[in-house]
Amino acid sequence: MTAPTVTPAQAAAQSLDTGAALLHVELALTGTGTWREAHEAITRAAAEPVDASPSGCLLHGAPALAFVLHASQADGQPRYRDAAAALGRHVDRIARQRLDAARTRIASGKPGTFSEHDLFYGLTGIGAVLLRTAPAGDALGAVLGYLTQIVTRPLTLDGIQVPGWWAARDPDPLHPTPGGHANLGAAHGAAGILAFVSLAAINGHTVDGQHEAIAMLCDWYDRWAQDTPDGRWWPEWLTLSDLRAGRSGQRGPGRPSWCYGTPGIARALQLAAIATTDPARQAAAEHALAASLAPGRLATLTSPGLCHGLAGAYQAAARAAADAITPALASRLPGTAAVLTAAASTSTGSPALLTGDTGTRLAAETARRSAAPISGWDACLLLA
Repeated sequence: MTAPTVTPAQAAAQSLDTGAALLHVELALTGTGTWREAHEAITRAAAEPVDASPSGCLLHGAPALAFVLHASQADGQPRYRDAAAALGRHVDRIARQRLDAARTRIASGKPGTFSEHDLFYGLTGIGAVLLRTAPAGDALGAVLGYLTQIVTRPLTLDGIQVPGWWAARDPDPLHPTPGGHANLGAAHGAAGILAFVSLAAINGHTVDGQHEAIAMLCDWYDRWAQDTPDGRWWPEWLTLSDLRAGRSGQRGPGRPSWCYGTPGIARALQLAAIATTDPARQAAAEHALAASLAPGRLATLTSPGLCHGLAGAYQAAARAAADAITPALASRLPGTAAVLTAAASTSTGSPALLTGDTGTRLAAETARRSAAPISGWDACLLLA
C-alpha cells in the first residue's frame, strides 16, 4: 500500500461519504443484510490503491477505510485483520505528518483552517478514527495534546483575542467573514473538538490540560448561549465583529441540524458534562436538545440526511437519550423517529452518507431497532 495520487473516481470509491460500505456493514450485523453484500461494498472501496498520503482524513483514504474495517469487527469477528493492521500503520503515519504541519503553523502564530483541525478533514477526525481503531497508541495522545493546545492557547488578531481553533476562512462562500471566524458547529468547529476530547476522557484517554480544555470550551458555549422561551440555541459561527461587539449577529436559531445546530452542540455539551461529572450542565444540554426537536422546530429541517437534516438530529437525540438523566429527550424520540421513517421511505436520488440515502437509512435502522448501532458507525459524527 503506497501513497498514490488517486483519480476522482478512485477517491469517490474510497470515500466514507460517497461509499455505502458502512450501511452494508450495519445491515449485516443486524441481520437485515448479508455479509456478502458488505464484503462487496468493502471490496469496491479497496479495489484501487488506497490513498495513504497526508490528505487522508475521516472522509477519505486510509483513515476512512480503517474506520469501515473496524466497524465490520464490531461483533468480535476478526474480519480483514491483516488489511486493518496495514491501514492502521498508515493512519498513524498520516496523523504524525498532519501534526508536524500543525505544529509548524502554530509556531508561525497564524490561525489554521478547517483542514487542519475539523472533524471531516482535519485532526479531530483523525483522532476519531484512532479512538476507535488504536486507542492504546501514542498517536491518539499526540492528537489530544494538539487539540488541547489549540483550545487552551488563544490567538490575537487585529487586537482581538480569538480562540486557537479560529478558522482563517469563510464558513461558506455566501457568508464572507473578513479575518476568519470561530465555528461553533460539530462538523467543522468547536463542538466537534469538545465531543472528541470528552469521548476520549470518558474512555480513559487523557493528556495534561485536557480537562482544562473541556472547561474552556464549555465556558465558550455558556458565553454565547442564546436563551429564549422556546429553548436554548447557539450561533453557527462568530466573526471578529461579533467578538468586538460582544454579541452575535445571528438573530435567531438556525435549523436544528447535527452539523451546525443545537443537536450536535448539545450532544457535545452532554458528553462534556458526563466526562466532568456535571449533572447541571448535562440536564441543561438535554433540555436544549429536546427543545430543538419540538414539532415546529423539526419542521424547519427540509432534508432527511445526516449532516443537515432529520437523520442527524434523530441520531444525536437517540444517543443523548440513552445517556440522559432527564426525561426530556425520551419524550421527543417517538415523534422524531416517525418523521424520519416517513422521510426515509422516499429516495433523495443520492447514495451519500452525509446528505443522501445512506445516512438516512442508517439512522432509520437505529429508529427501527430502538437500539444503538451495532457497528458504531455514528462515531464518525462523534455521537458515541
